[in-house]
Amino acid sequence: MKTYWTIGSTAAIALLMMTGCGSTPSSDTVSGATPDEPVELTYWYAWGDKIGENNENLVAQFNEEHPTIQVTAEFQGTYDELHAKTQAAFAAKDAPEVTQNEIASVETFAKNGMTQSLQPFIDADGLDIEDFNEGLMGNSYVEDEIYALPYLRSTPILYLNTTILEEKGLDPAGPKTWDEFKEYAAVLSEDGTMKGATMPIDIWFYEAFVTQAGGTMIDEDGQPAFNSEAGAEAIDFIKEMYEEGSIKVPTGDVAGDTAKQDFVNGKSGMMLSSTADLTYLMTNAKEQGYEVDTAFMPENKQFGVPTGGANLVMTAGLDEVKQEAAWTFIKWMTDTDQTAYASEFTGYLPSRHSASETEAMQKVYEEVPQYKTAVDQLEYAHERPMVEGYPEVVNALVEEITRAVLQDGTSQEALDNAEKRAEAVLK
Repeated sequence: MKTYWTIGSTAAIALLMMTGCGSTPSSDTVSGATPDEPVELTYWYAWGDKIGENNENLVAQFNEEHPTIQVTAEFQGTYDELHAKTQAAFAAKDAPEVTQNEIASVETFAKNGMTQSLQPFIDADGLDIEDFNEGLMGNSYVEDEIYALPYLRSTPILYLNTTILEEKGLDPAGPKTWDEFKEYAAVLSEDGTMKGATMPIDIWFYEAFVTQAGGTMIDEDGQPAFNSEAGAEAIDFIKEMYEEGSIKVPTGDVAGDTAKQDFVNGKSGMMLSSTADLTYLMTNAKEQGYEVDTAFMPENKQFGVPTGGANLVMTAGLDEVKQEAAWTFIKWMTDTDQTAYASEFTGYLPSRHSASETEAMQKVYEEVPQYKTAVDQLEYAHERPMVEGYPEVVNALVEEITRAVLQDGTSQEALDNAEKRAEAVLK
């Protein structure tokens, strides 16, 4: 019987006060600011529920500890909504001082002059970049300078309803390969009362499948590389299970929510989703009386997963006082104790090695080993493509793969069409 960790235990993590480092860009007491007239910052973030609560909790703690800087946290919806609002606000000269970039968008925002290089502040502070998990730093650099620091980061992992798996005579450790995943899905779907998995056509999963099949999405010259044997194999992996009736493929804006609800309600025995969903899924499992475990995404030719989530960025064009305050906030939000708090509270990865090594996180891993799966899987993780125009490439791929899986198209037709659309964008 697994030990279930409860949300209330997060209160046990102490958020320690930061002290000023003395150099101008890094002082926690902003020059000229006083508690009566603090520097005011706005921070925009994506996603609600436990993720939003985490953001609000940390901002409240920061404000309490930094009387010369006061931050207002504002929820802006999904990553796409956040990005669109940030771009519009920047054009209107009313952008927040600190915001989140979904990691694939870091380069686009930087190269379009919307975000500030953090390298001068990092260099002045002597910030230990090596303490950040190297598997999460790939989407921080733009032309050899750091523009973003890892904050709420994730990888896709495999969730298993081990109660159902055991009832069906399956090993609760879960499938280790694509072939085993297909076998599990077929067994779980045998009597028609449930599906092996509910699996939306999600670019994040497709990027993982292509890597697992030995391919890549974008080549070193920034051009499409997914139209390959590996790219086709990844589509066929989904299509074959859909045609056999062993997986459900929801579509539209609520596809991800549908997958989660099917898993929570016992309508599917397995689910691919972000590690950020761990707290939510385990809480629901405990309430409904079944057990959940986590595992690596199954391998094909190899293991492999993209990383995901958000990095913190400073918007461009701030005066020196605002820059100083914004850096103080970003540095604090991504420091060891805050990283550990956010990881325990949400299930996101601890982006710093020192956070993983804290007593609080070690206790979590001991009591709830499901939390460590994504950390261990980082050995096989890679950054997401950051070429400008990649969001349009993603839209084309998702549309073409959906058509191939749900209608009569072939994987090769889907890739040919997506490649033509991608080339037009990336040129």
